[in-house]
Amino acid sequence: MSNIKLTLAAFADEASGDLNGQIEAMKRNGLTHIEIRNVGKKNSVDLTPDEAKEIRKRLDAEGLKIRTIGSPFGKSRLTDDFTPELERFQRMTELAEILGAEKVRLFSFFREKGMEETKGREMALERLQKFVDRAGDLLLCHENEKGIYGDGWEFCKIICTEIPAIKAIFDPSNFIQCGVDTLEAWNELKDVVDYLHLKDARADGIVVPCGDGLGNVPYILGDFIDRGGRFATLEPHLANFASKKLLEKEEYKTCGYAYNDENDAFDAAVKAVKIIFEEKGVVVI
Repeated sequence: MSNIKLTLAAFADEASGDLNGQIEAMKRNGLTHIEIRNVGKKNSVDLTPDEAKEIRKRLDAEGLKIRTIGSPFGKSRLTDDFTPELERFQRMTELAEILGAEKVRLFSFFREKGMEETKGREMALERLQKFVDRAGDLLLCHENEKGIYGDGWEFCKIICTEIPAIKAIFDPSNFIQCGVDTLEAWNELKDVVDYLHLKDARADGIVVPCGDGLGNVPYILGDFIDRGGRFATLEPHLANFASKKLLEKEEYKTCGYAYNDENDAFDAAVKAVKIIFEEKGVVVI
């Protein structure tokens, strides 16, 4: 493996809440693609068309692109009225076209206490299919997330098998936090994975730079690339536990993961991933 080109996107809102700060963080780290999630005080799926046009204009001028919308769809309860979420999703498809996005990240709904697992899964599949029915040309990608029906590889695989229009996002850190072995999960899901969320964690669930945790990130990334994968998103999450208010806690000092601010944490996350890429002869574009 050498001189293979891979597009690395990032959740730039982890470096800064405002668009200017996000642009600065991306350019500082030599990244060209944003997985857009929050801008200012708004989630990207709630932007107005005019706001989306202005963001697209700004990013185009800076040589930055949006390929994926990191939406919150599916992070809801099955007992909630689904109509407002579907309407919000429909509006998002119009924004995606304006922003130039090709993919949308979504989830498979929070587990309901007292609801039988089989019934919950059936309802989750029904709602996911309704997203697909309204997605148009957008590719929908399901992320394994804590507390949802697809927090283990088994239901992730069922989703992508029963609804082939949905592909998987593989997030090693989230699997670790759910007690799932990432190598087992990867072997079961690799045929349906569209892209990776590059995030790692320790056994206690603390998120750490990629390669420092139990996520087997270097191996999974290497196999992903060998299988033709050419797109991944960095989701740092480092500042969640290493922010200034936590720096006095001895646990975090001794771990060696203490950052001055969100930008420092973002840069550290990028650096860790690029080290893995360099070791594998991968060129980030």
